[in-house]
Amino acid sequence: MTITVQDIINSLTEPVPKLEQTVDKLLIGRPDDAVAGIATVFMPTRQALEEAVALGANVVIAHEGPFYSHQDSFAATLEDDPVYQAKKTFLAESGLALFRLHDYIHRTQPDGITEGLVQALGWERHVLQHQPAASIVELPPMTAMEVASHVKERLGLAFVRLAGQPDMPCRRIGLLAGYRGGGPLVIPLFESEKLDLVLYGEGPEWETPEYVRDAVRQGHAKALIALGHAESESAGMRLLAERLQRQFPQLPVHFIPNEPLFRSV
Repeated sequence: MTITVQDIINSLTEPVPKLEQTVDKLLIGRPDDAVAGIATVFMPTRQALEEAVALGANVVIAHEGPFYSHQDSFAATLEDDPVYQAKKTFLAESGLALFRLHDYIHRTQPDGITEGLVQALGWERHVLQHQPAASIVELPPMTAMEVASHVKERLGLAFVRLAGQPDMPCRRIGLLAGYRGGGPLVIPLFESEKLDLVLYGEGPEWETPEYVRDAVRQGHAKALIALGHAESESAGMRLLAERLQRQFPQLPVHFIPNEPLFRSV
């Protein structure tokens, strides 16, 4: 039986009630086209799209959009930009269907992106609670530095950013994937969930990190680890590829990792 692009989209969106406002949509391609192969990726970079073509996939499921902003409307300002034009042309000529999957996967229960991060860290049995935007885990006693080392090893990262007391004991940890590091969301969690450490993707540096700085100065044992946006969410797209492979065993499904964007110099 032929599997269409729309069949794949339906499988991704049906677990969640229809969202009236969402960035999730088929950006390139036709819903009735037959699917030859699927690739999932956090960021649909030019390199990742080229790899999808080389793998024989004609459907790419990306967590973020291809044109450098959360909302599609920004692309209209780039019409004369050569980088934008070259990527747009490549997509048009590649034969790829590109579906953005951001809001729906974040609204699954538990959040599909955070679930991938928890599994990548090997912390499934330590989860106390999955909240809509955070997961709370309780670990055997470790120092903040030991947690940072564990995270680097499990996620294959060259570095993470640690604020607070590196030698403080940590048990209760809050995980927030992606751009969920803002103070209004994270700071109340420290108190309401009695957290020792928060691990997130990214957020404004003048909010939660400065709260942690003041907390330590006042004698509170608090710490923060910032992974980076992609570093916190890529595992969720890897988990999605595994699930799609089980759901559609007749199709080749690939996860394409993005190369690290930043290097420590």
